[in-house]
Amino acid sequence: MNHSAGSPARLVLERSRPLRLFTLFILYVGQGMPIGLFWFAVPAWMAVNGASAADIGTVAAWTALPWSLKLVNGFFMDRYTYLPMGRRRLWIIAAQMTMVAALLTAALVDPGARDTAILAAIGFAVNVATTFQDVAVDGLAVDIMSEDERARGSGMMFGGQSIGIAGATAMAGLVIERFGAPAAFALVAALMFALGSYVTLFREREGERLMPWTQGEALERNRAIQLEAWWPLLRTTFASLMKPVSVLFVPVLFMQGFFYGGMVGVTPLIGANAAGLDTATIASLNATASLVAGVLAMTLGGWLGDRYGAKRIVILWLAGELVLAAAMFAGQHLWGVSGVFVGFITAWIALDLLLTVAYLPIAMRLCAPSVAATQFTIYMALSNLGISAGAAVLGQADALGGLAMVFPVIGAGSVLALALMLTVKFPRRPEYYARQAAAAKVFDSSAPVPADGGAA
Repeated sequence: MNHSAGSPARLVLERSRPLRLFTLFILYVGQGMPIGLFWFAVPAWMAVNGASAADIGTVAAWTALPWSLKLVNGFFMDRYTYLPMGRRRLWIIAAQMTMVAALLTAALVDPGARDTAILAAIGFAVNVATTFQDVAVDGLAVDIMSEDERARGSGMMFGGQSIGIAGATAMAGLVIERFGAPAAFALVAALMFALGSYVTLFREREGERLMPWTQGEALERNRAIQLEAWWPLLRTTFASLMKPVSVLFVPVLFMQGFFYGGMVGVTPLIGANAAGLDTATIASLNATASLVAGVLAMTLGGWLGDRYGAKRIVILWLAGELVLAAAMFAGQHLWGVSGVFVGFITAWIALDLLLTVAYLPIAMRLCAPSVAATQFTIYMALSNLGISAGAAVLGQADALGGLAMVFPVIGAGSVLALALMLTVKFPRRPEYYARQAAAAKVFDSSAPVPADGGAA
């Protein structure tokens, strides 16, 4: 039976740039929904209904734990997959359906705001599935996007996540207030089911199966790069990570997380102690800033990366972080002005997300195709490790000279990242090498593009 190119049965990511970008965007919107529900709406509901700080902290800790453990996910995805459906799609569908099942279970169990153990278990289960989707979609992005769309794709992905977080936080908070927590769990489950249904409509590449029982086969391209044993997977990942350019990129990722962790910790302290704001107001400002950052990531972030290249834009946003840190350190007498606090929180969240969008194309270029999910996940895990380190220095920085000392401490991390970006030759887009070789009148269009070298 023949299908037209535009029919749902013939939606193929490989053939359509708009479809690729939309798919990555909508999958990251979906990824942000459980985060918004369990990281913002559920803790707020617990607090309003008398849960203690210890109980809320327990639920938050178990909810966040899978994101620190997701390093394992990439190894499993690169080692085990069902190639007739593509390299990542079955994992995405399975993760989506697991989220739906966990959320519906939560709706049926109907835990109270003080049922800490139950809420922690549900949050952990949902976020385990969410991290599997996260790693699978990241692997899909590395595998399926063409080089000239990676900057725009990064903006769509992380902009979508911010929109998903903001949207789910607002919707879940409203639904919990009016109809109770089970209704909010069921609502997010329905949205995740719709998203999972969408994933069943497209193929990664032409000739693959939509579902296990439909026609199609594994492509030779995928079979050729699939690693069928653990030792080659570990060896290839380690070899790719240990390339000098990769080793020198790791501190950039770590310091980006370091900046985020410091800012996450210092923001509520400034808001509560200097600006005199309550928890609800600070949380609302965070959500609004995340939404603004998401829109900027999808528009300005992707466009700048395409227009000027990833390395230049990473340098720009790192410089912006340094300016912000210096301004907050010098202007601590203005921390109590509400407009200053609003500008601060909006600026740092936007800068962090724009920087993430900018450096992702470089990280993708460094990934070996056969271990893309594993290597990319390791890069992101190292950035997450920086978040923990940045949050951990708050006490030490405060002891050095008050809360304001946080800014020079995390600023020092940004200085190191900026120095590396200015001096190390990270991979450029392939067309850069074509221009360079053509200028030297030695370009051979049949020659392979170098893996490393040049500025991104």
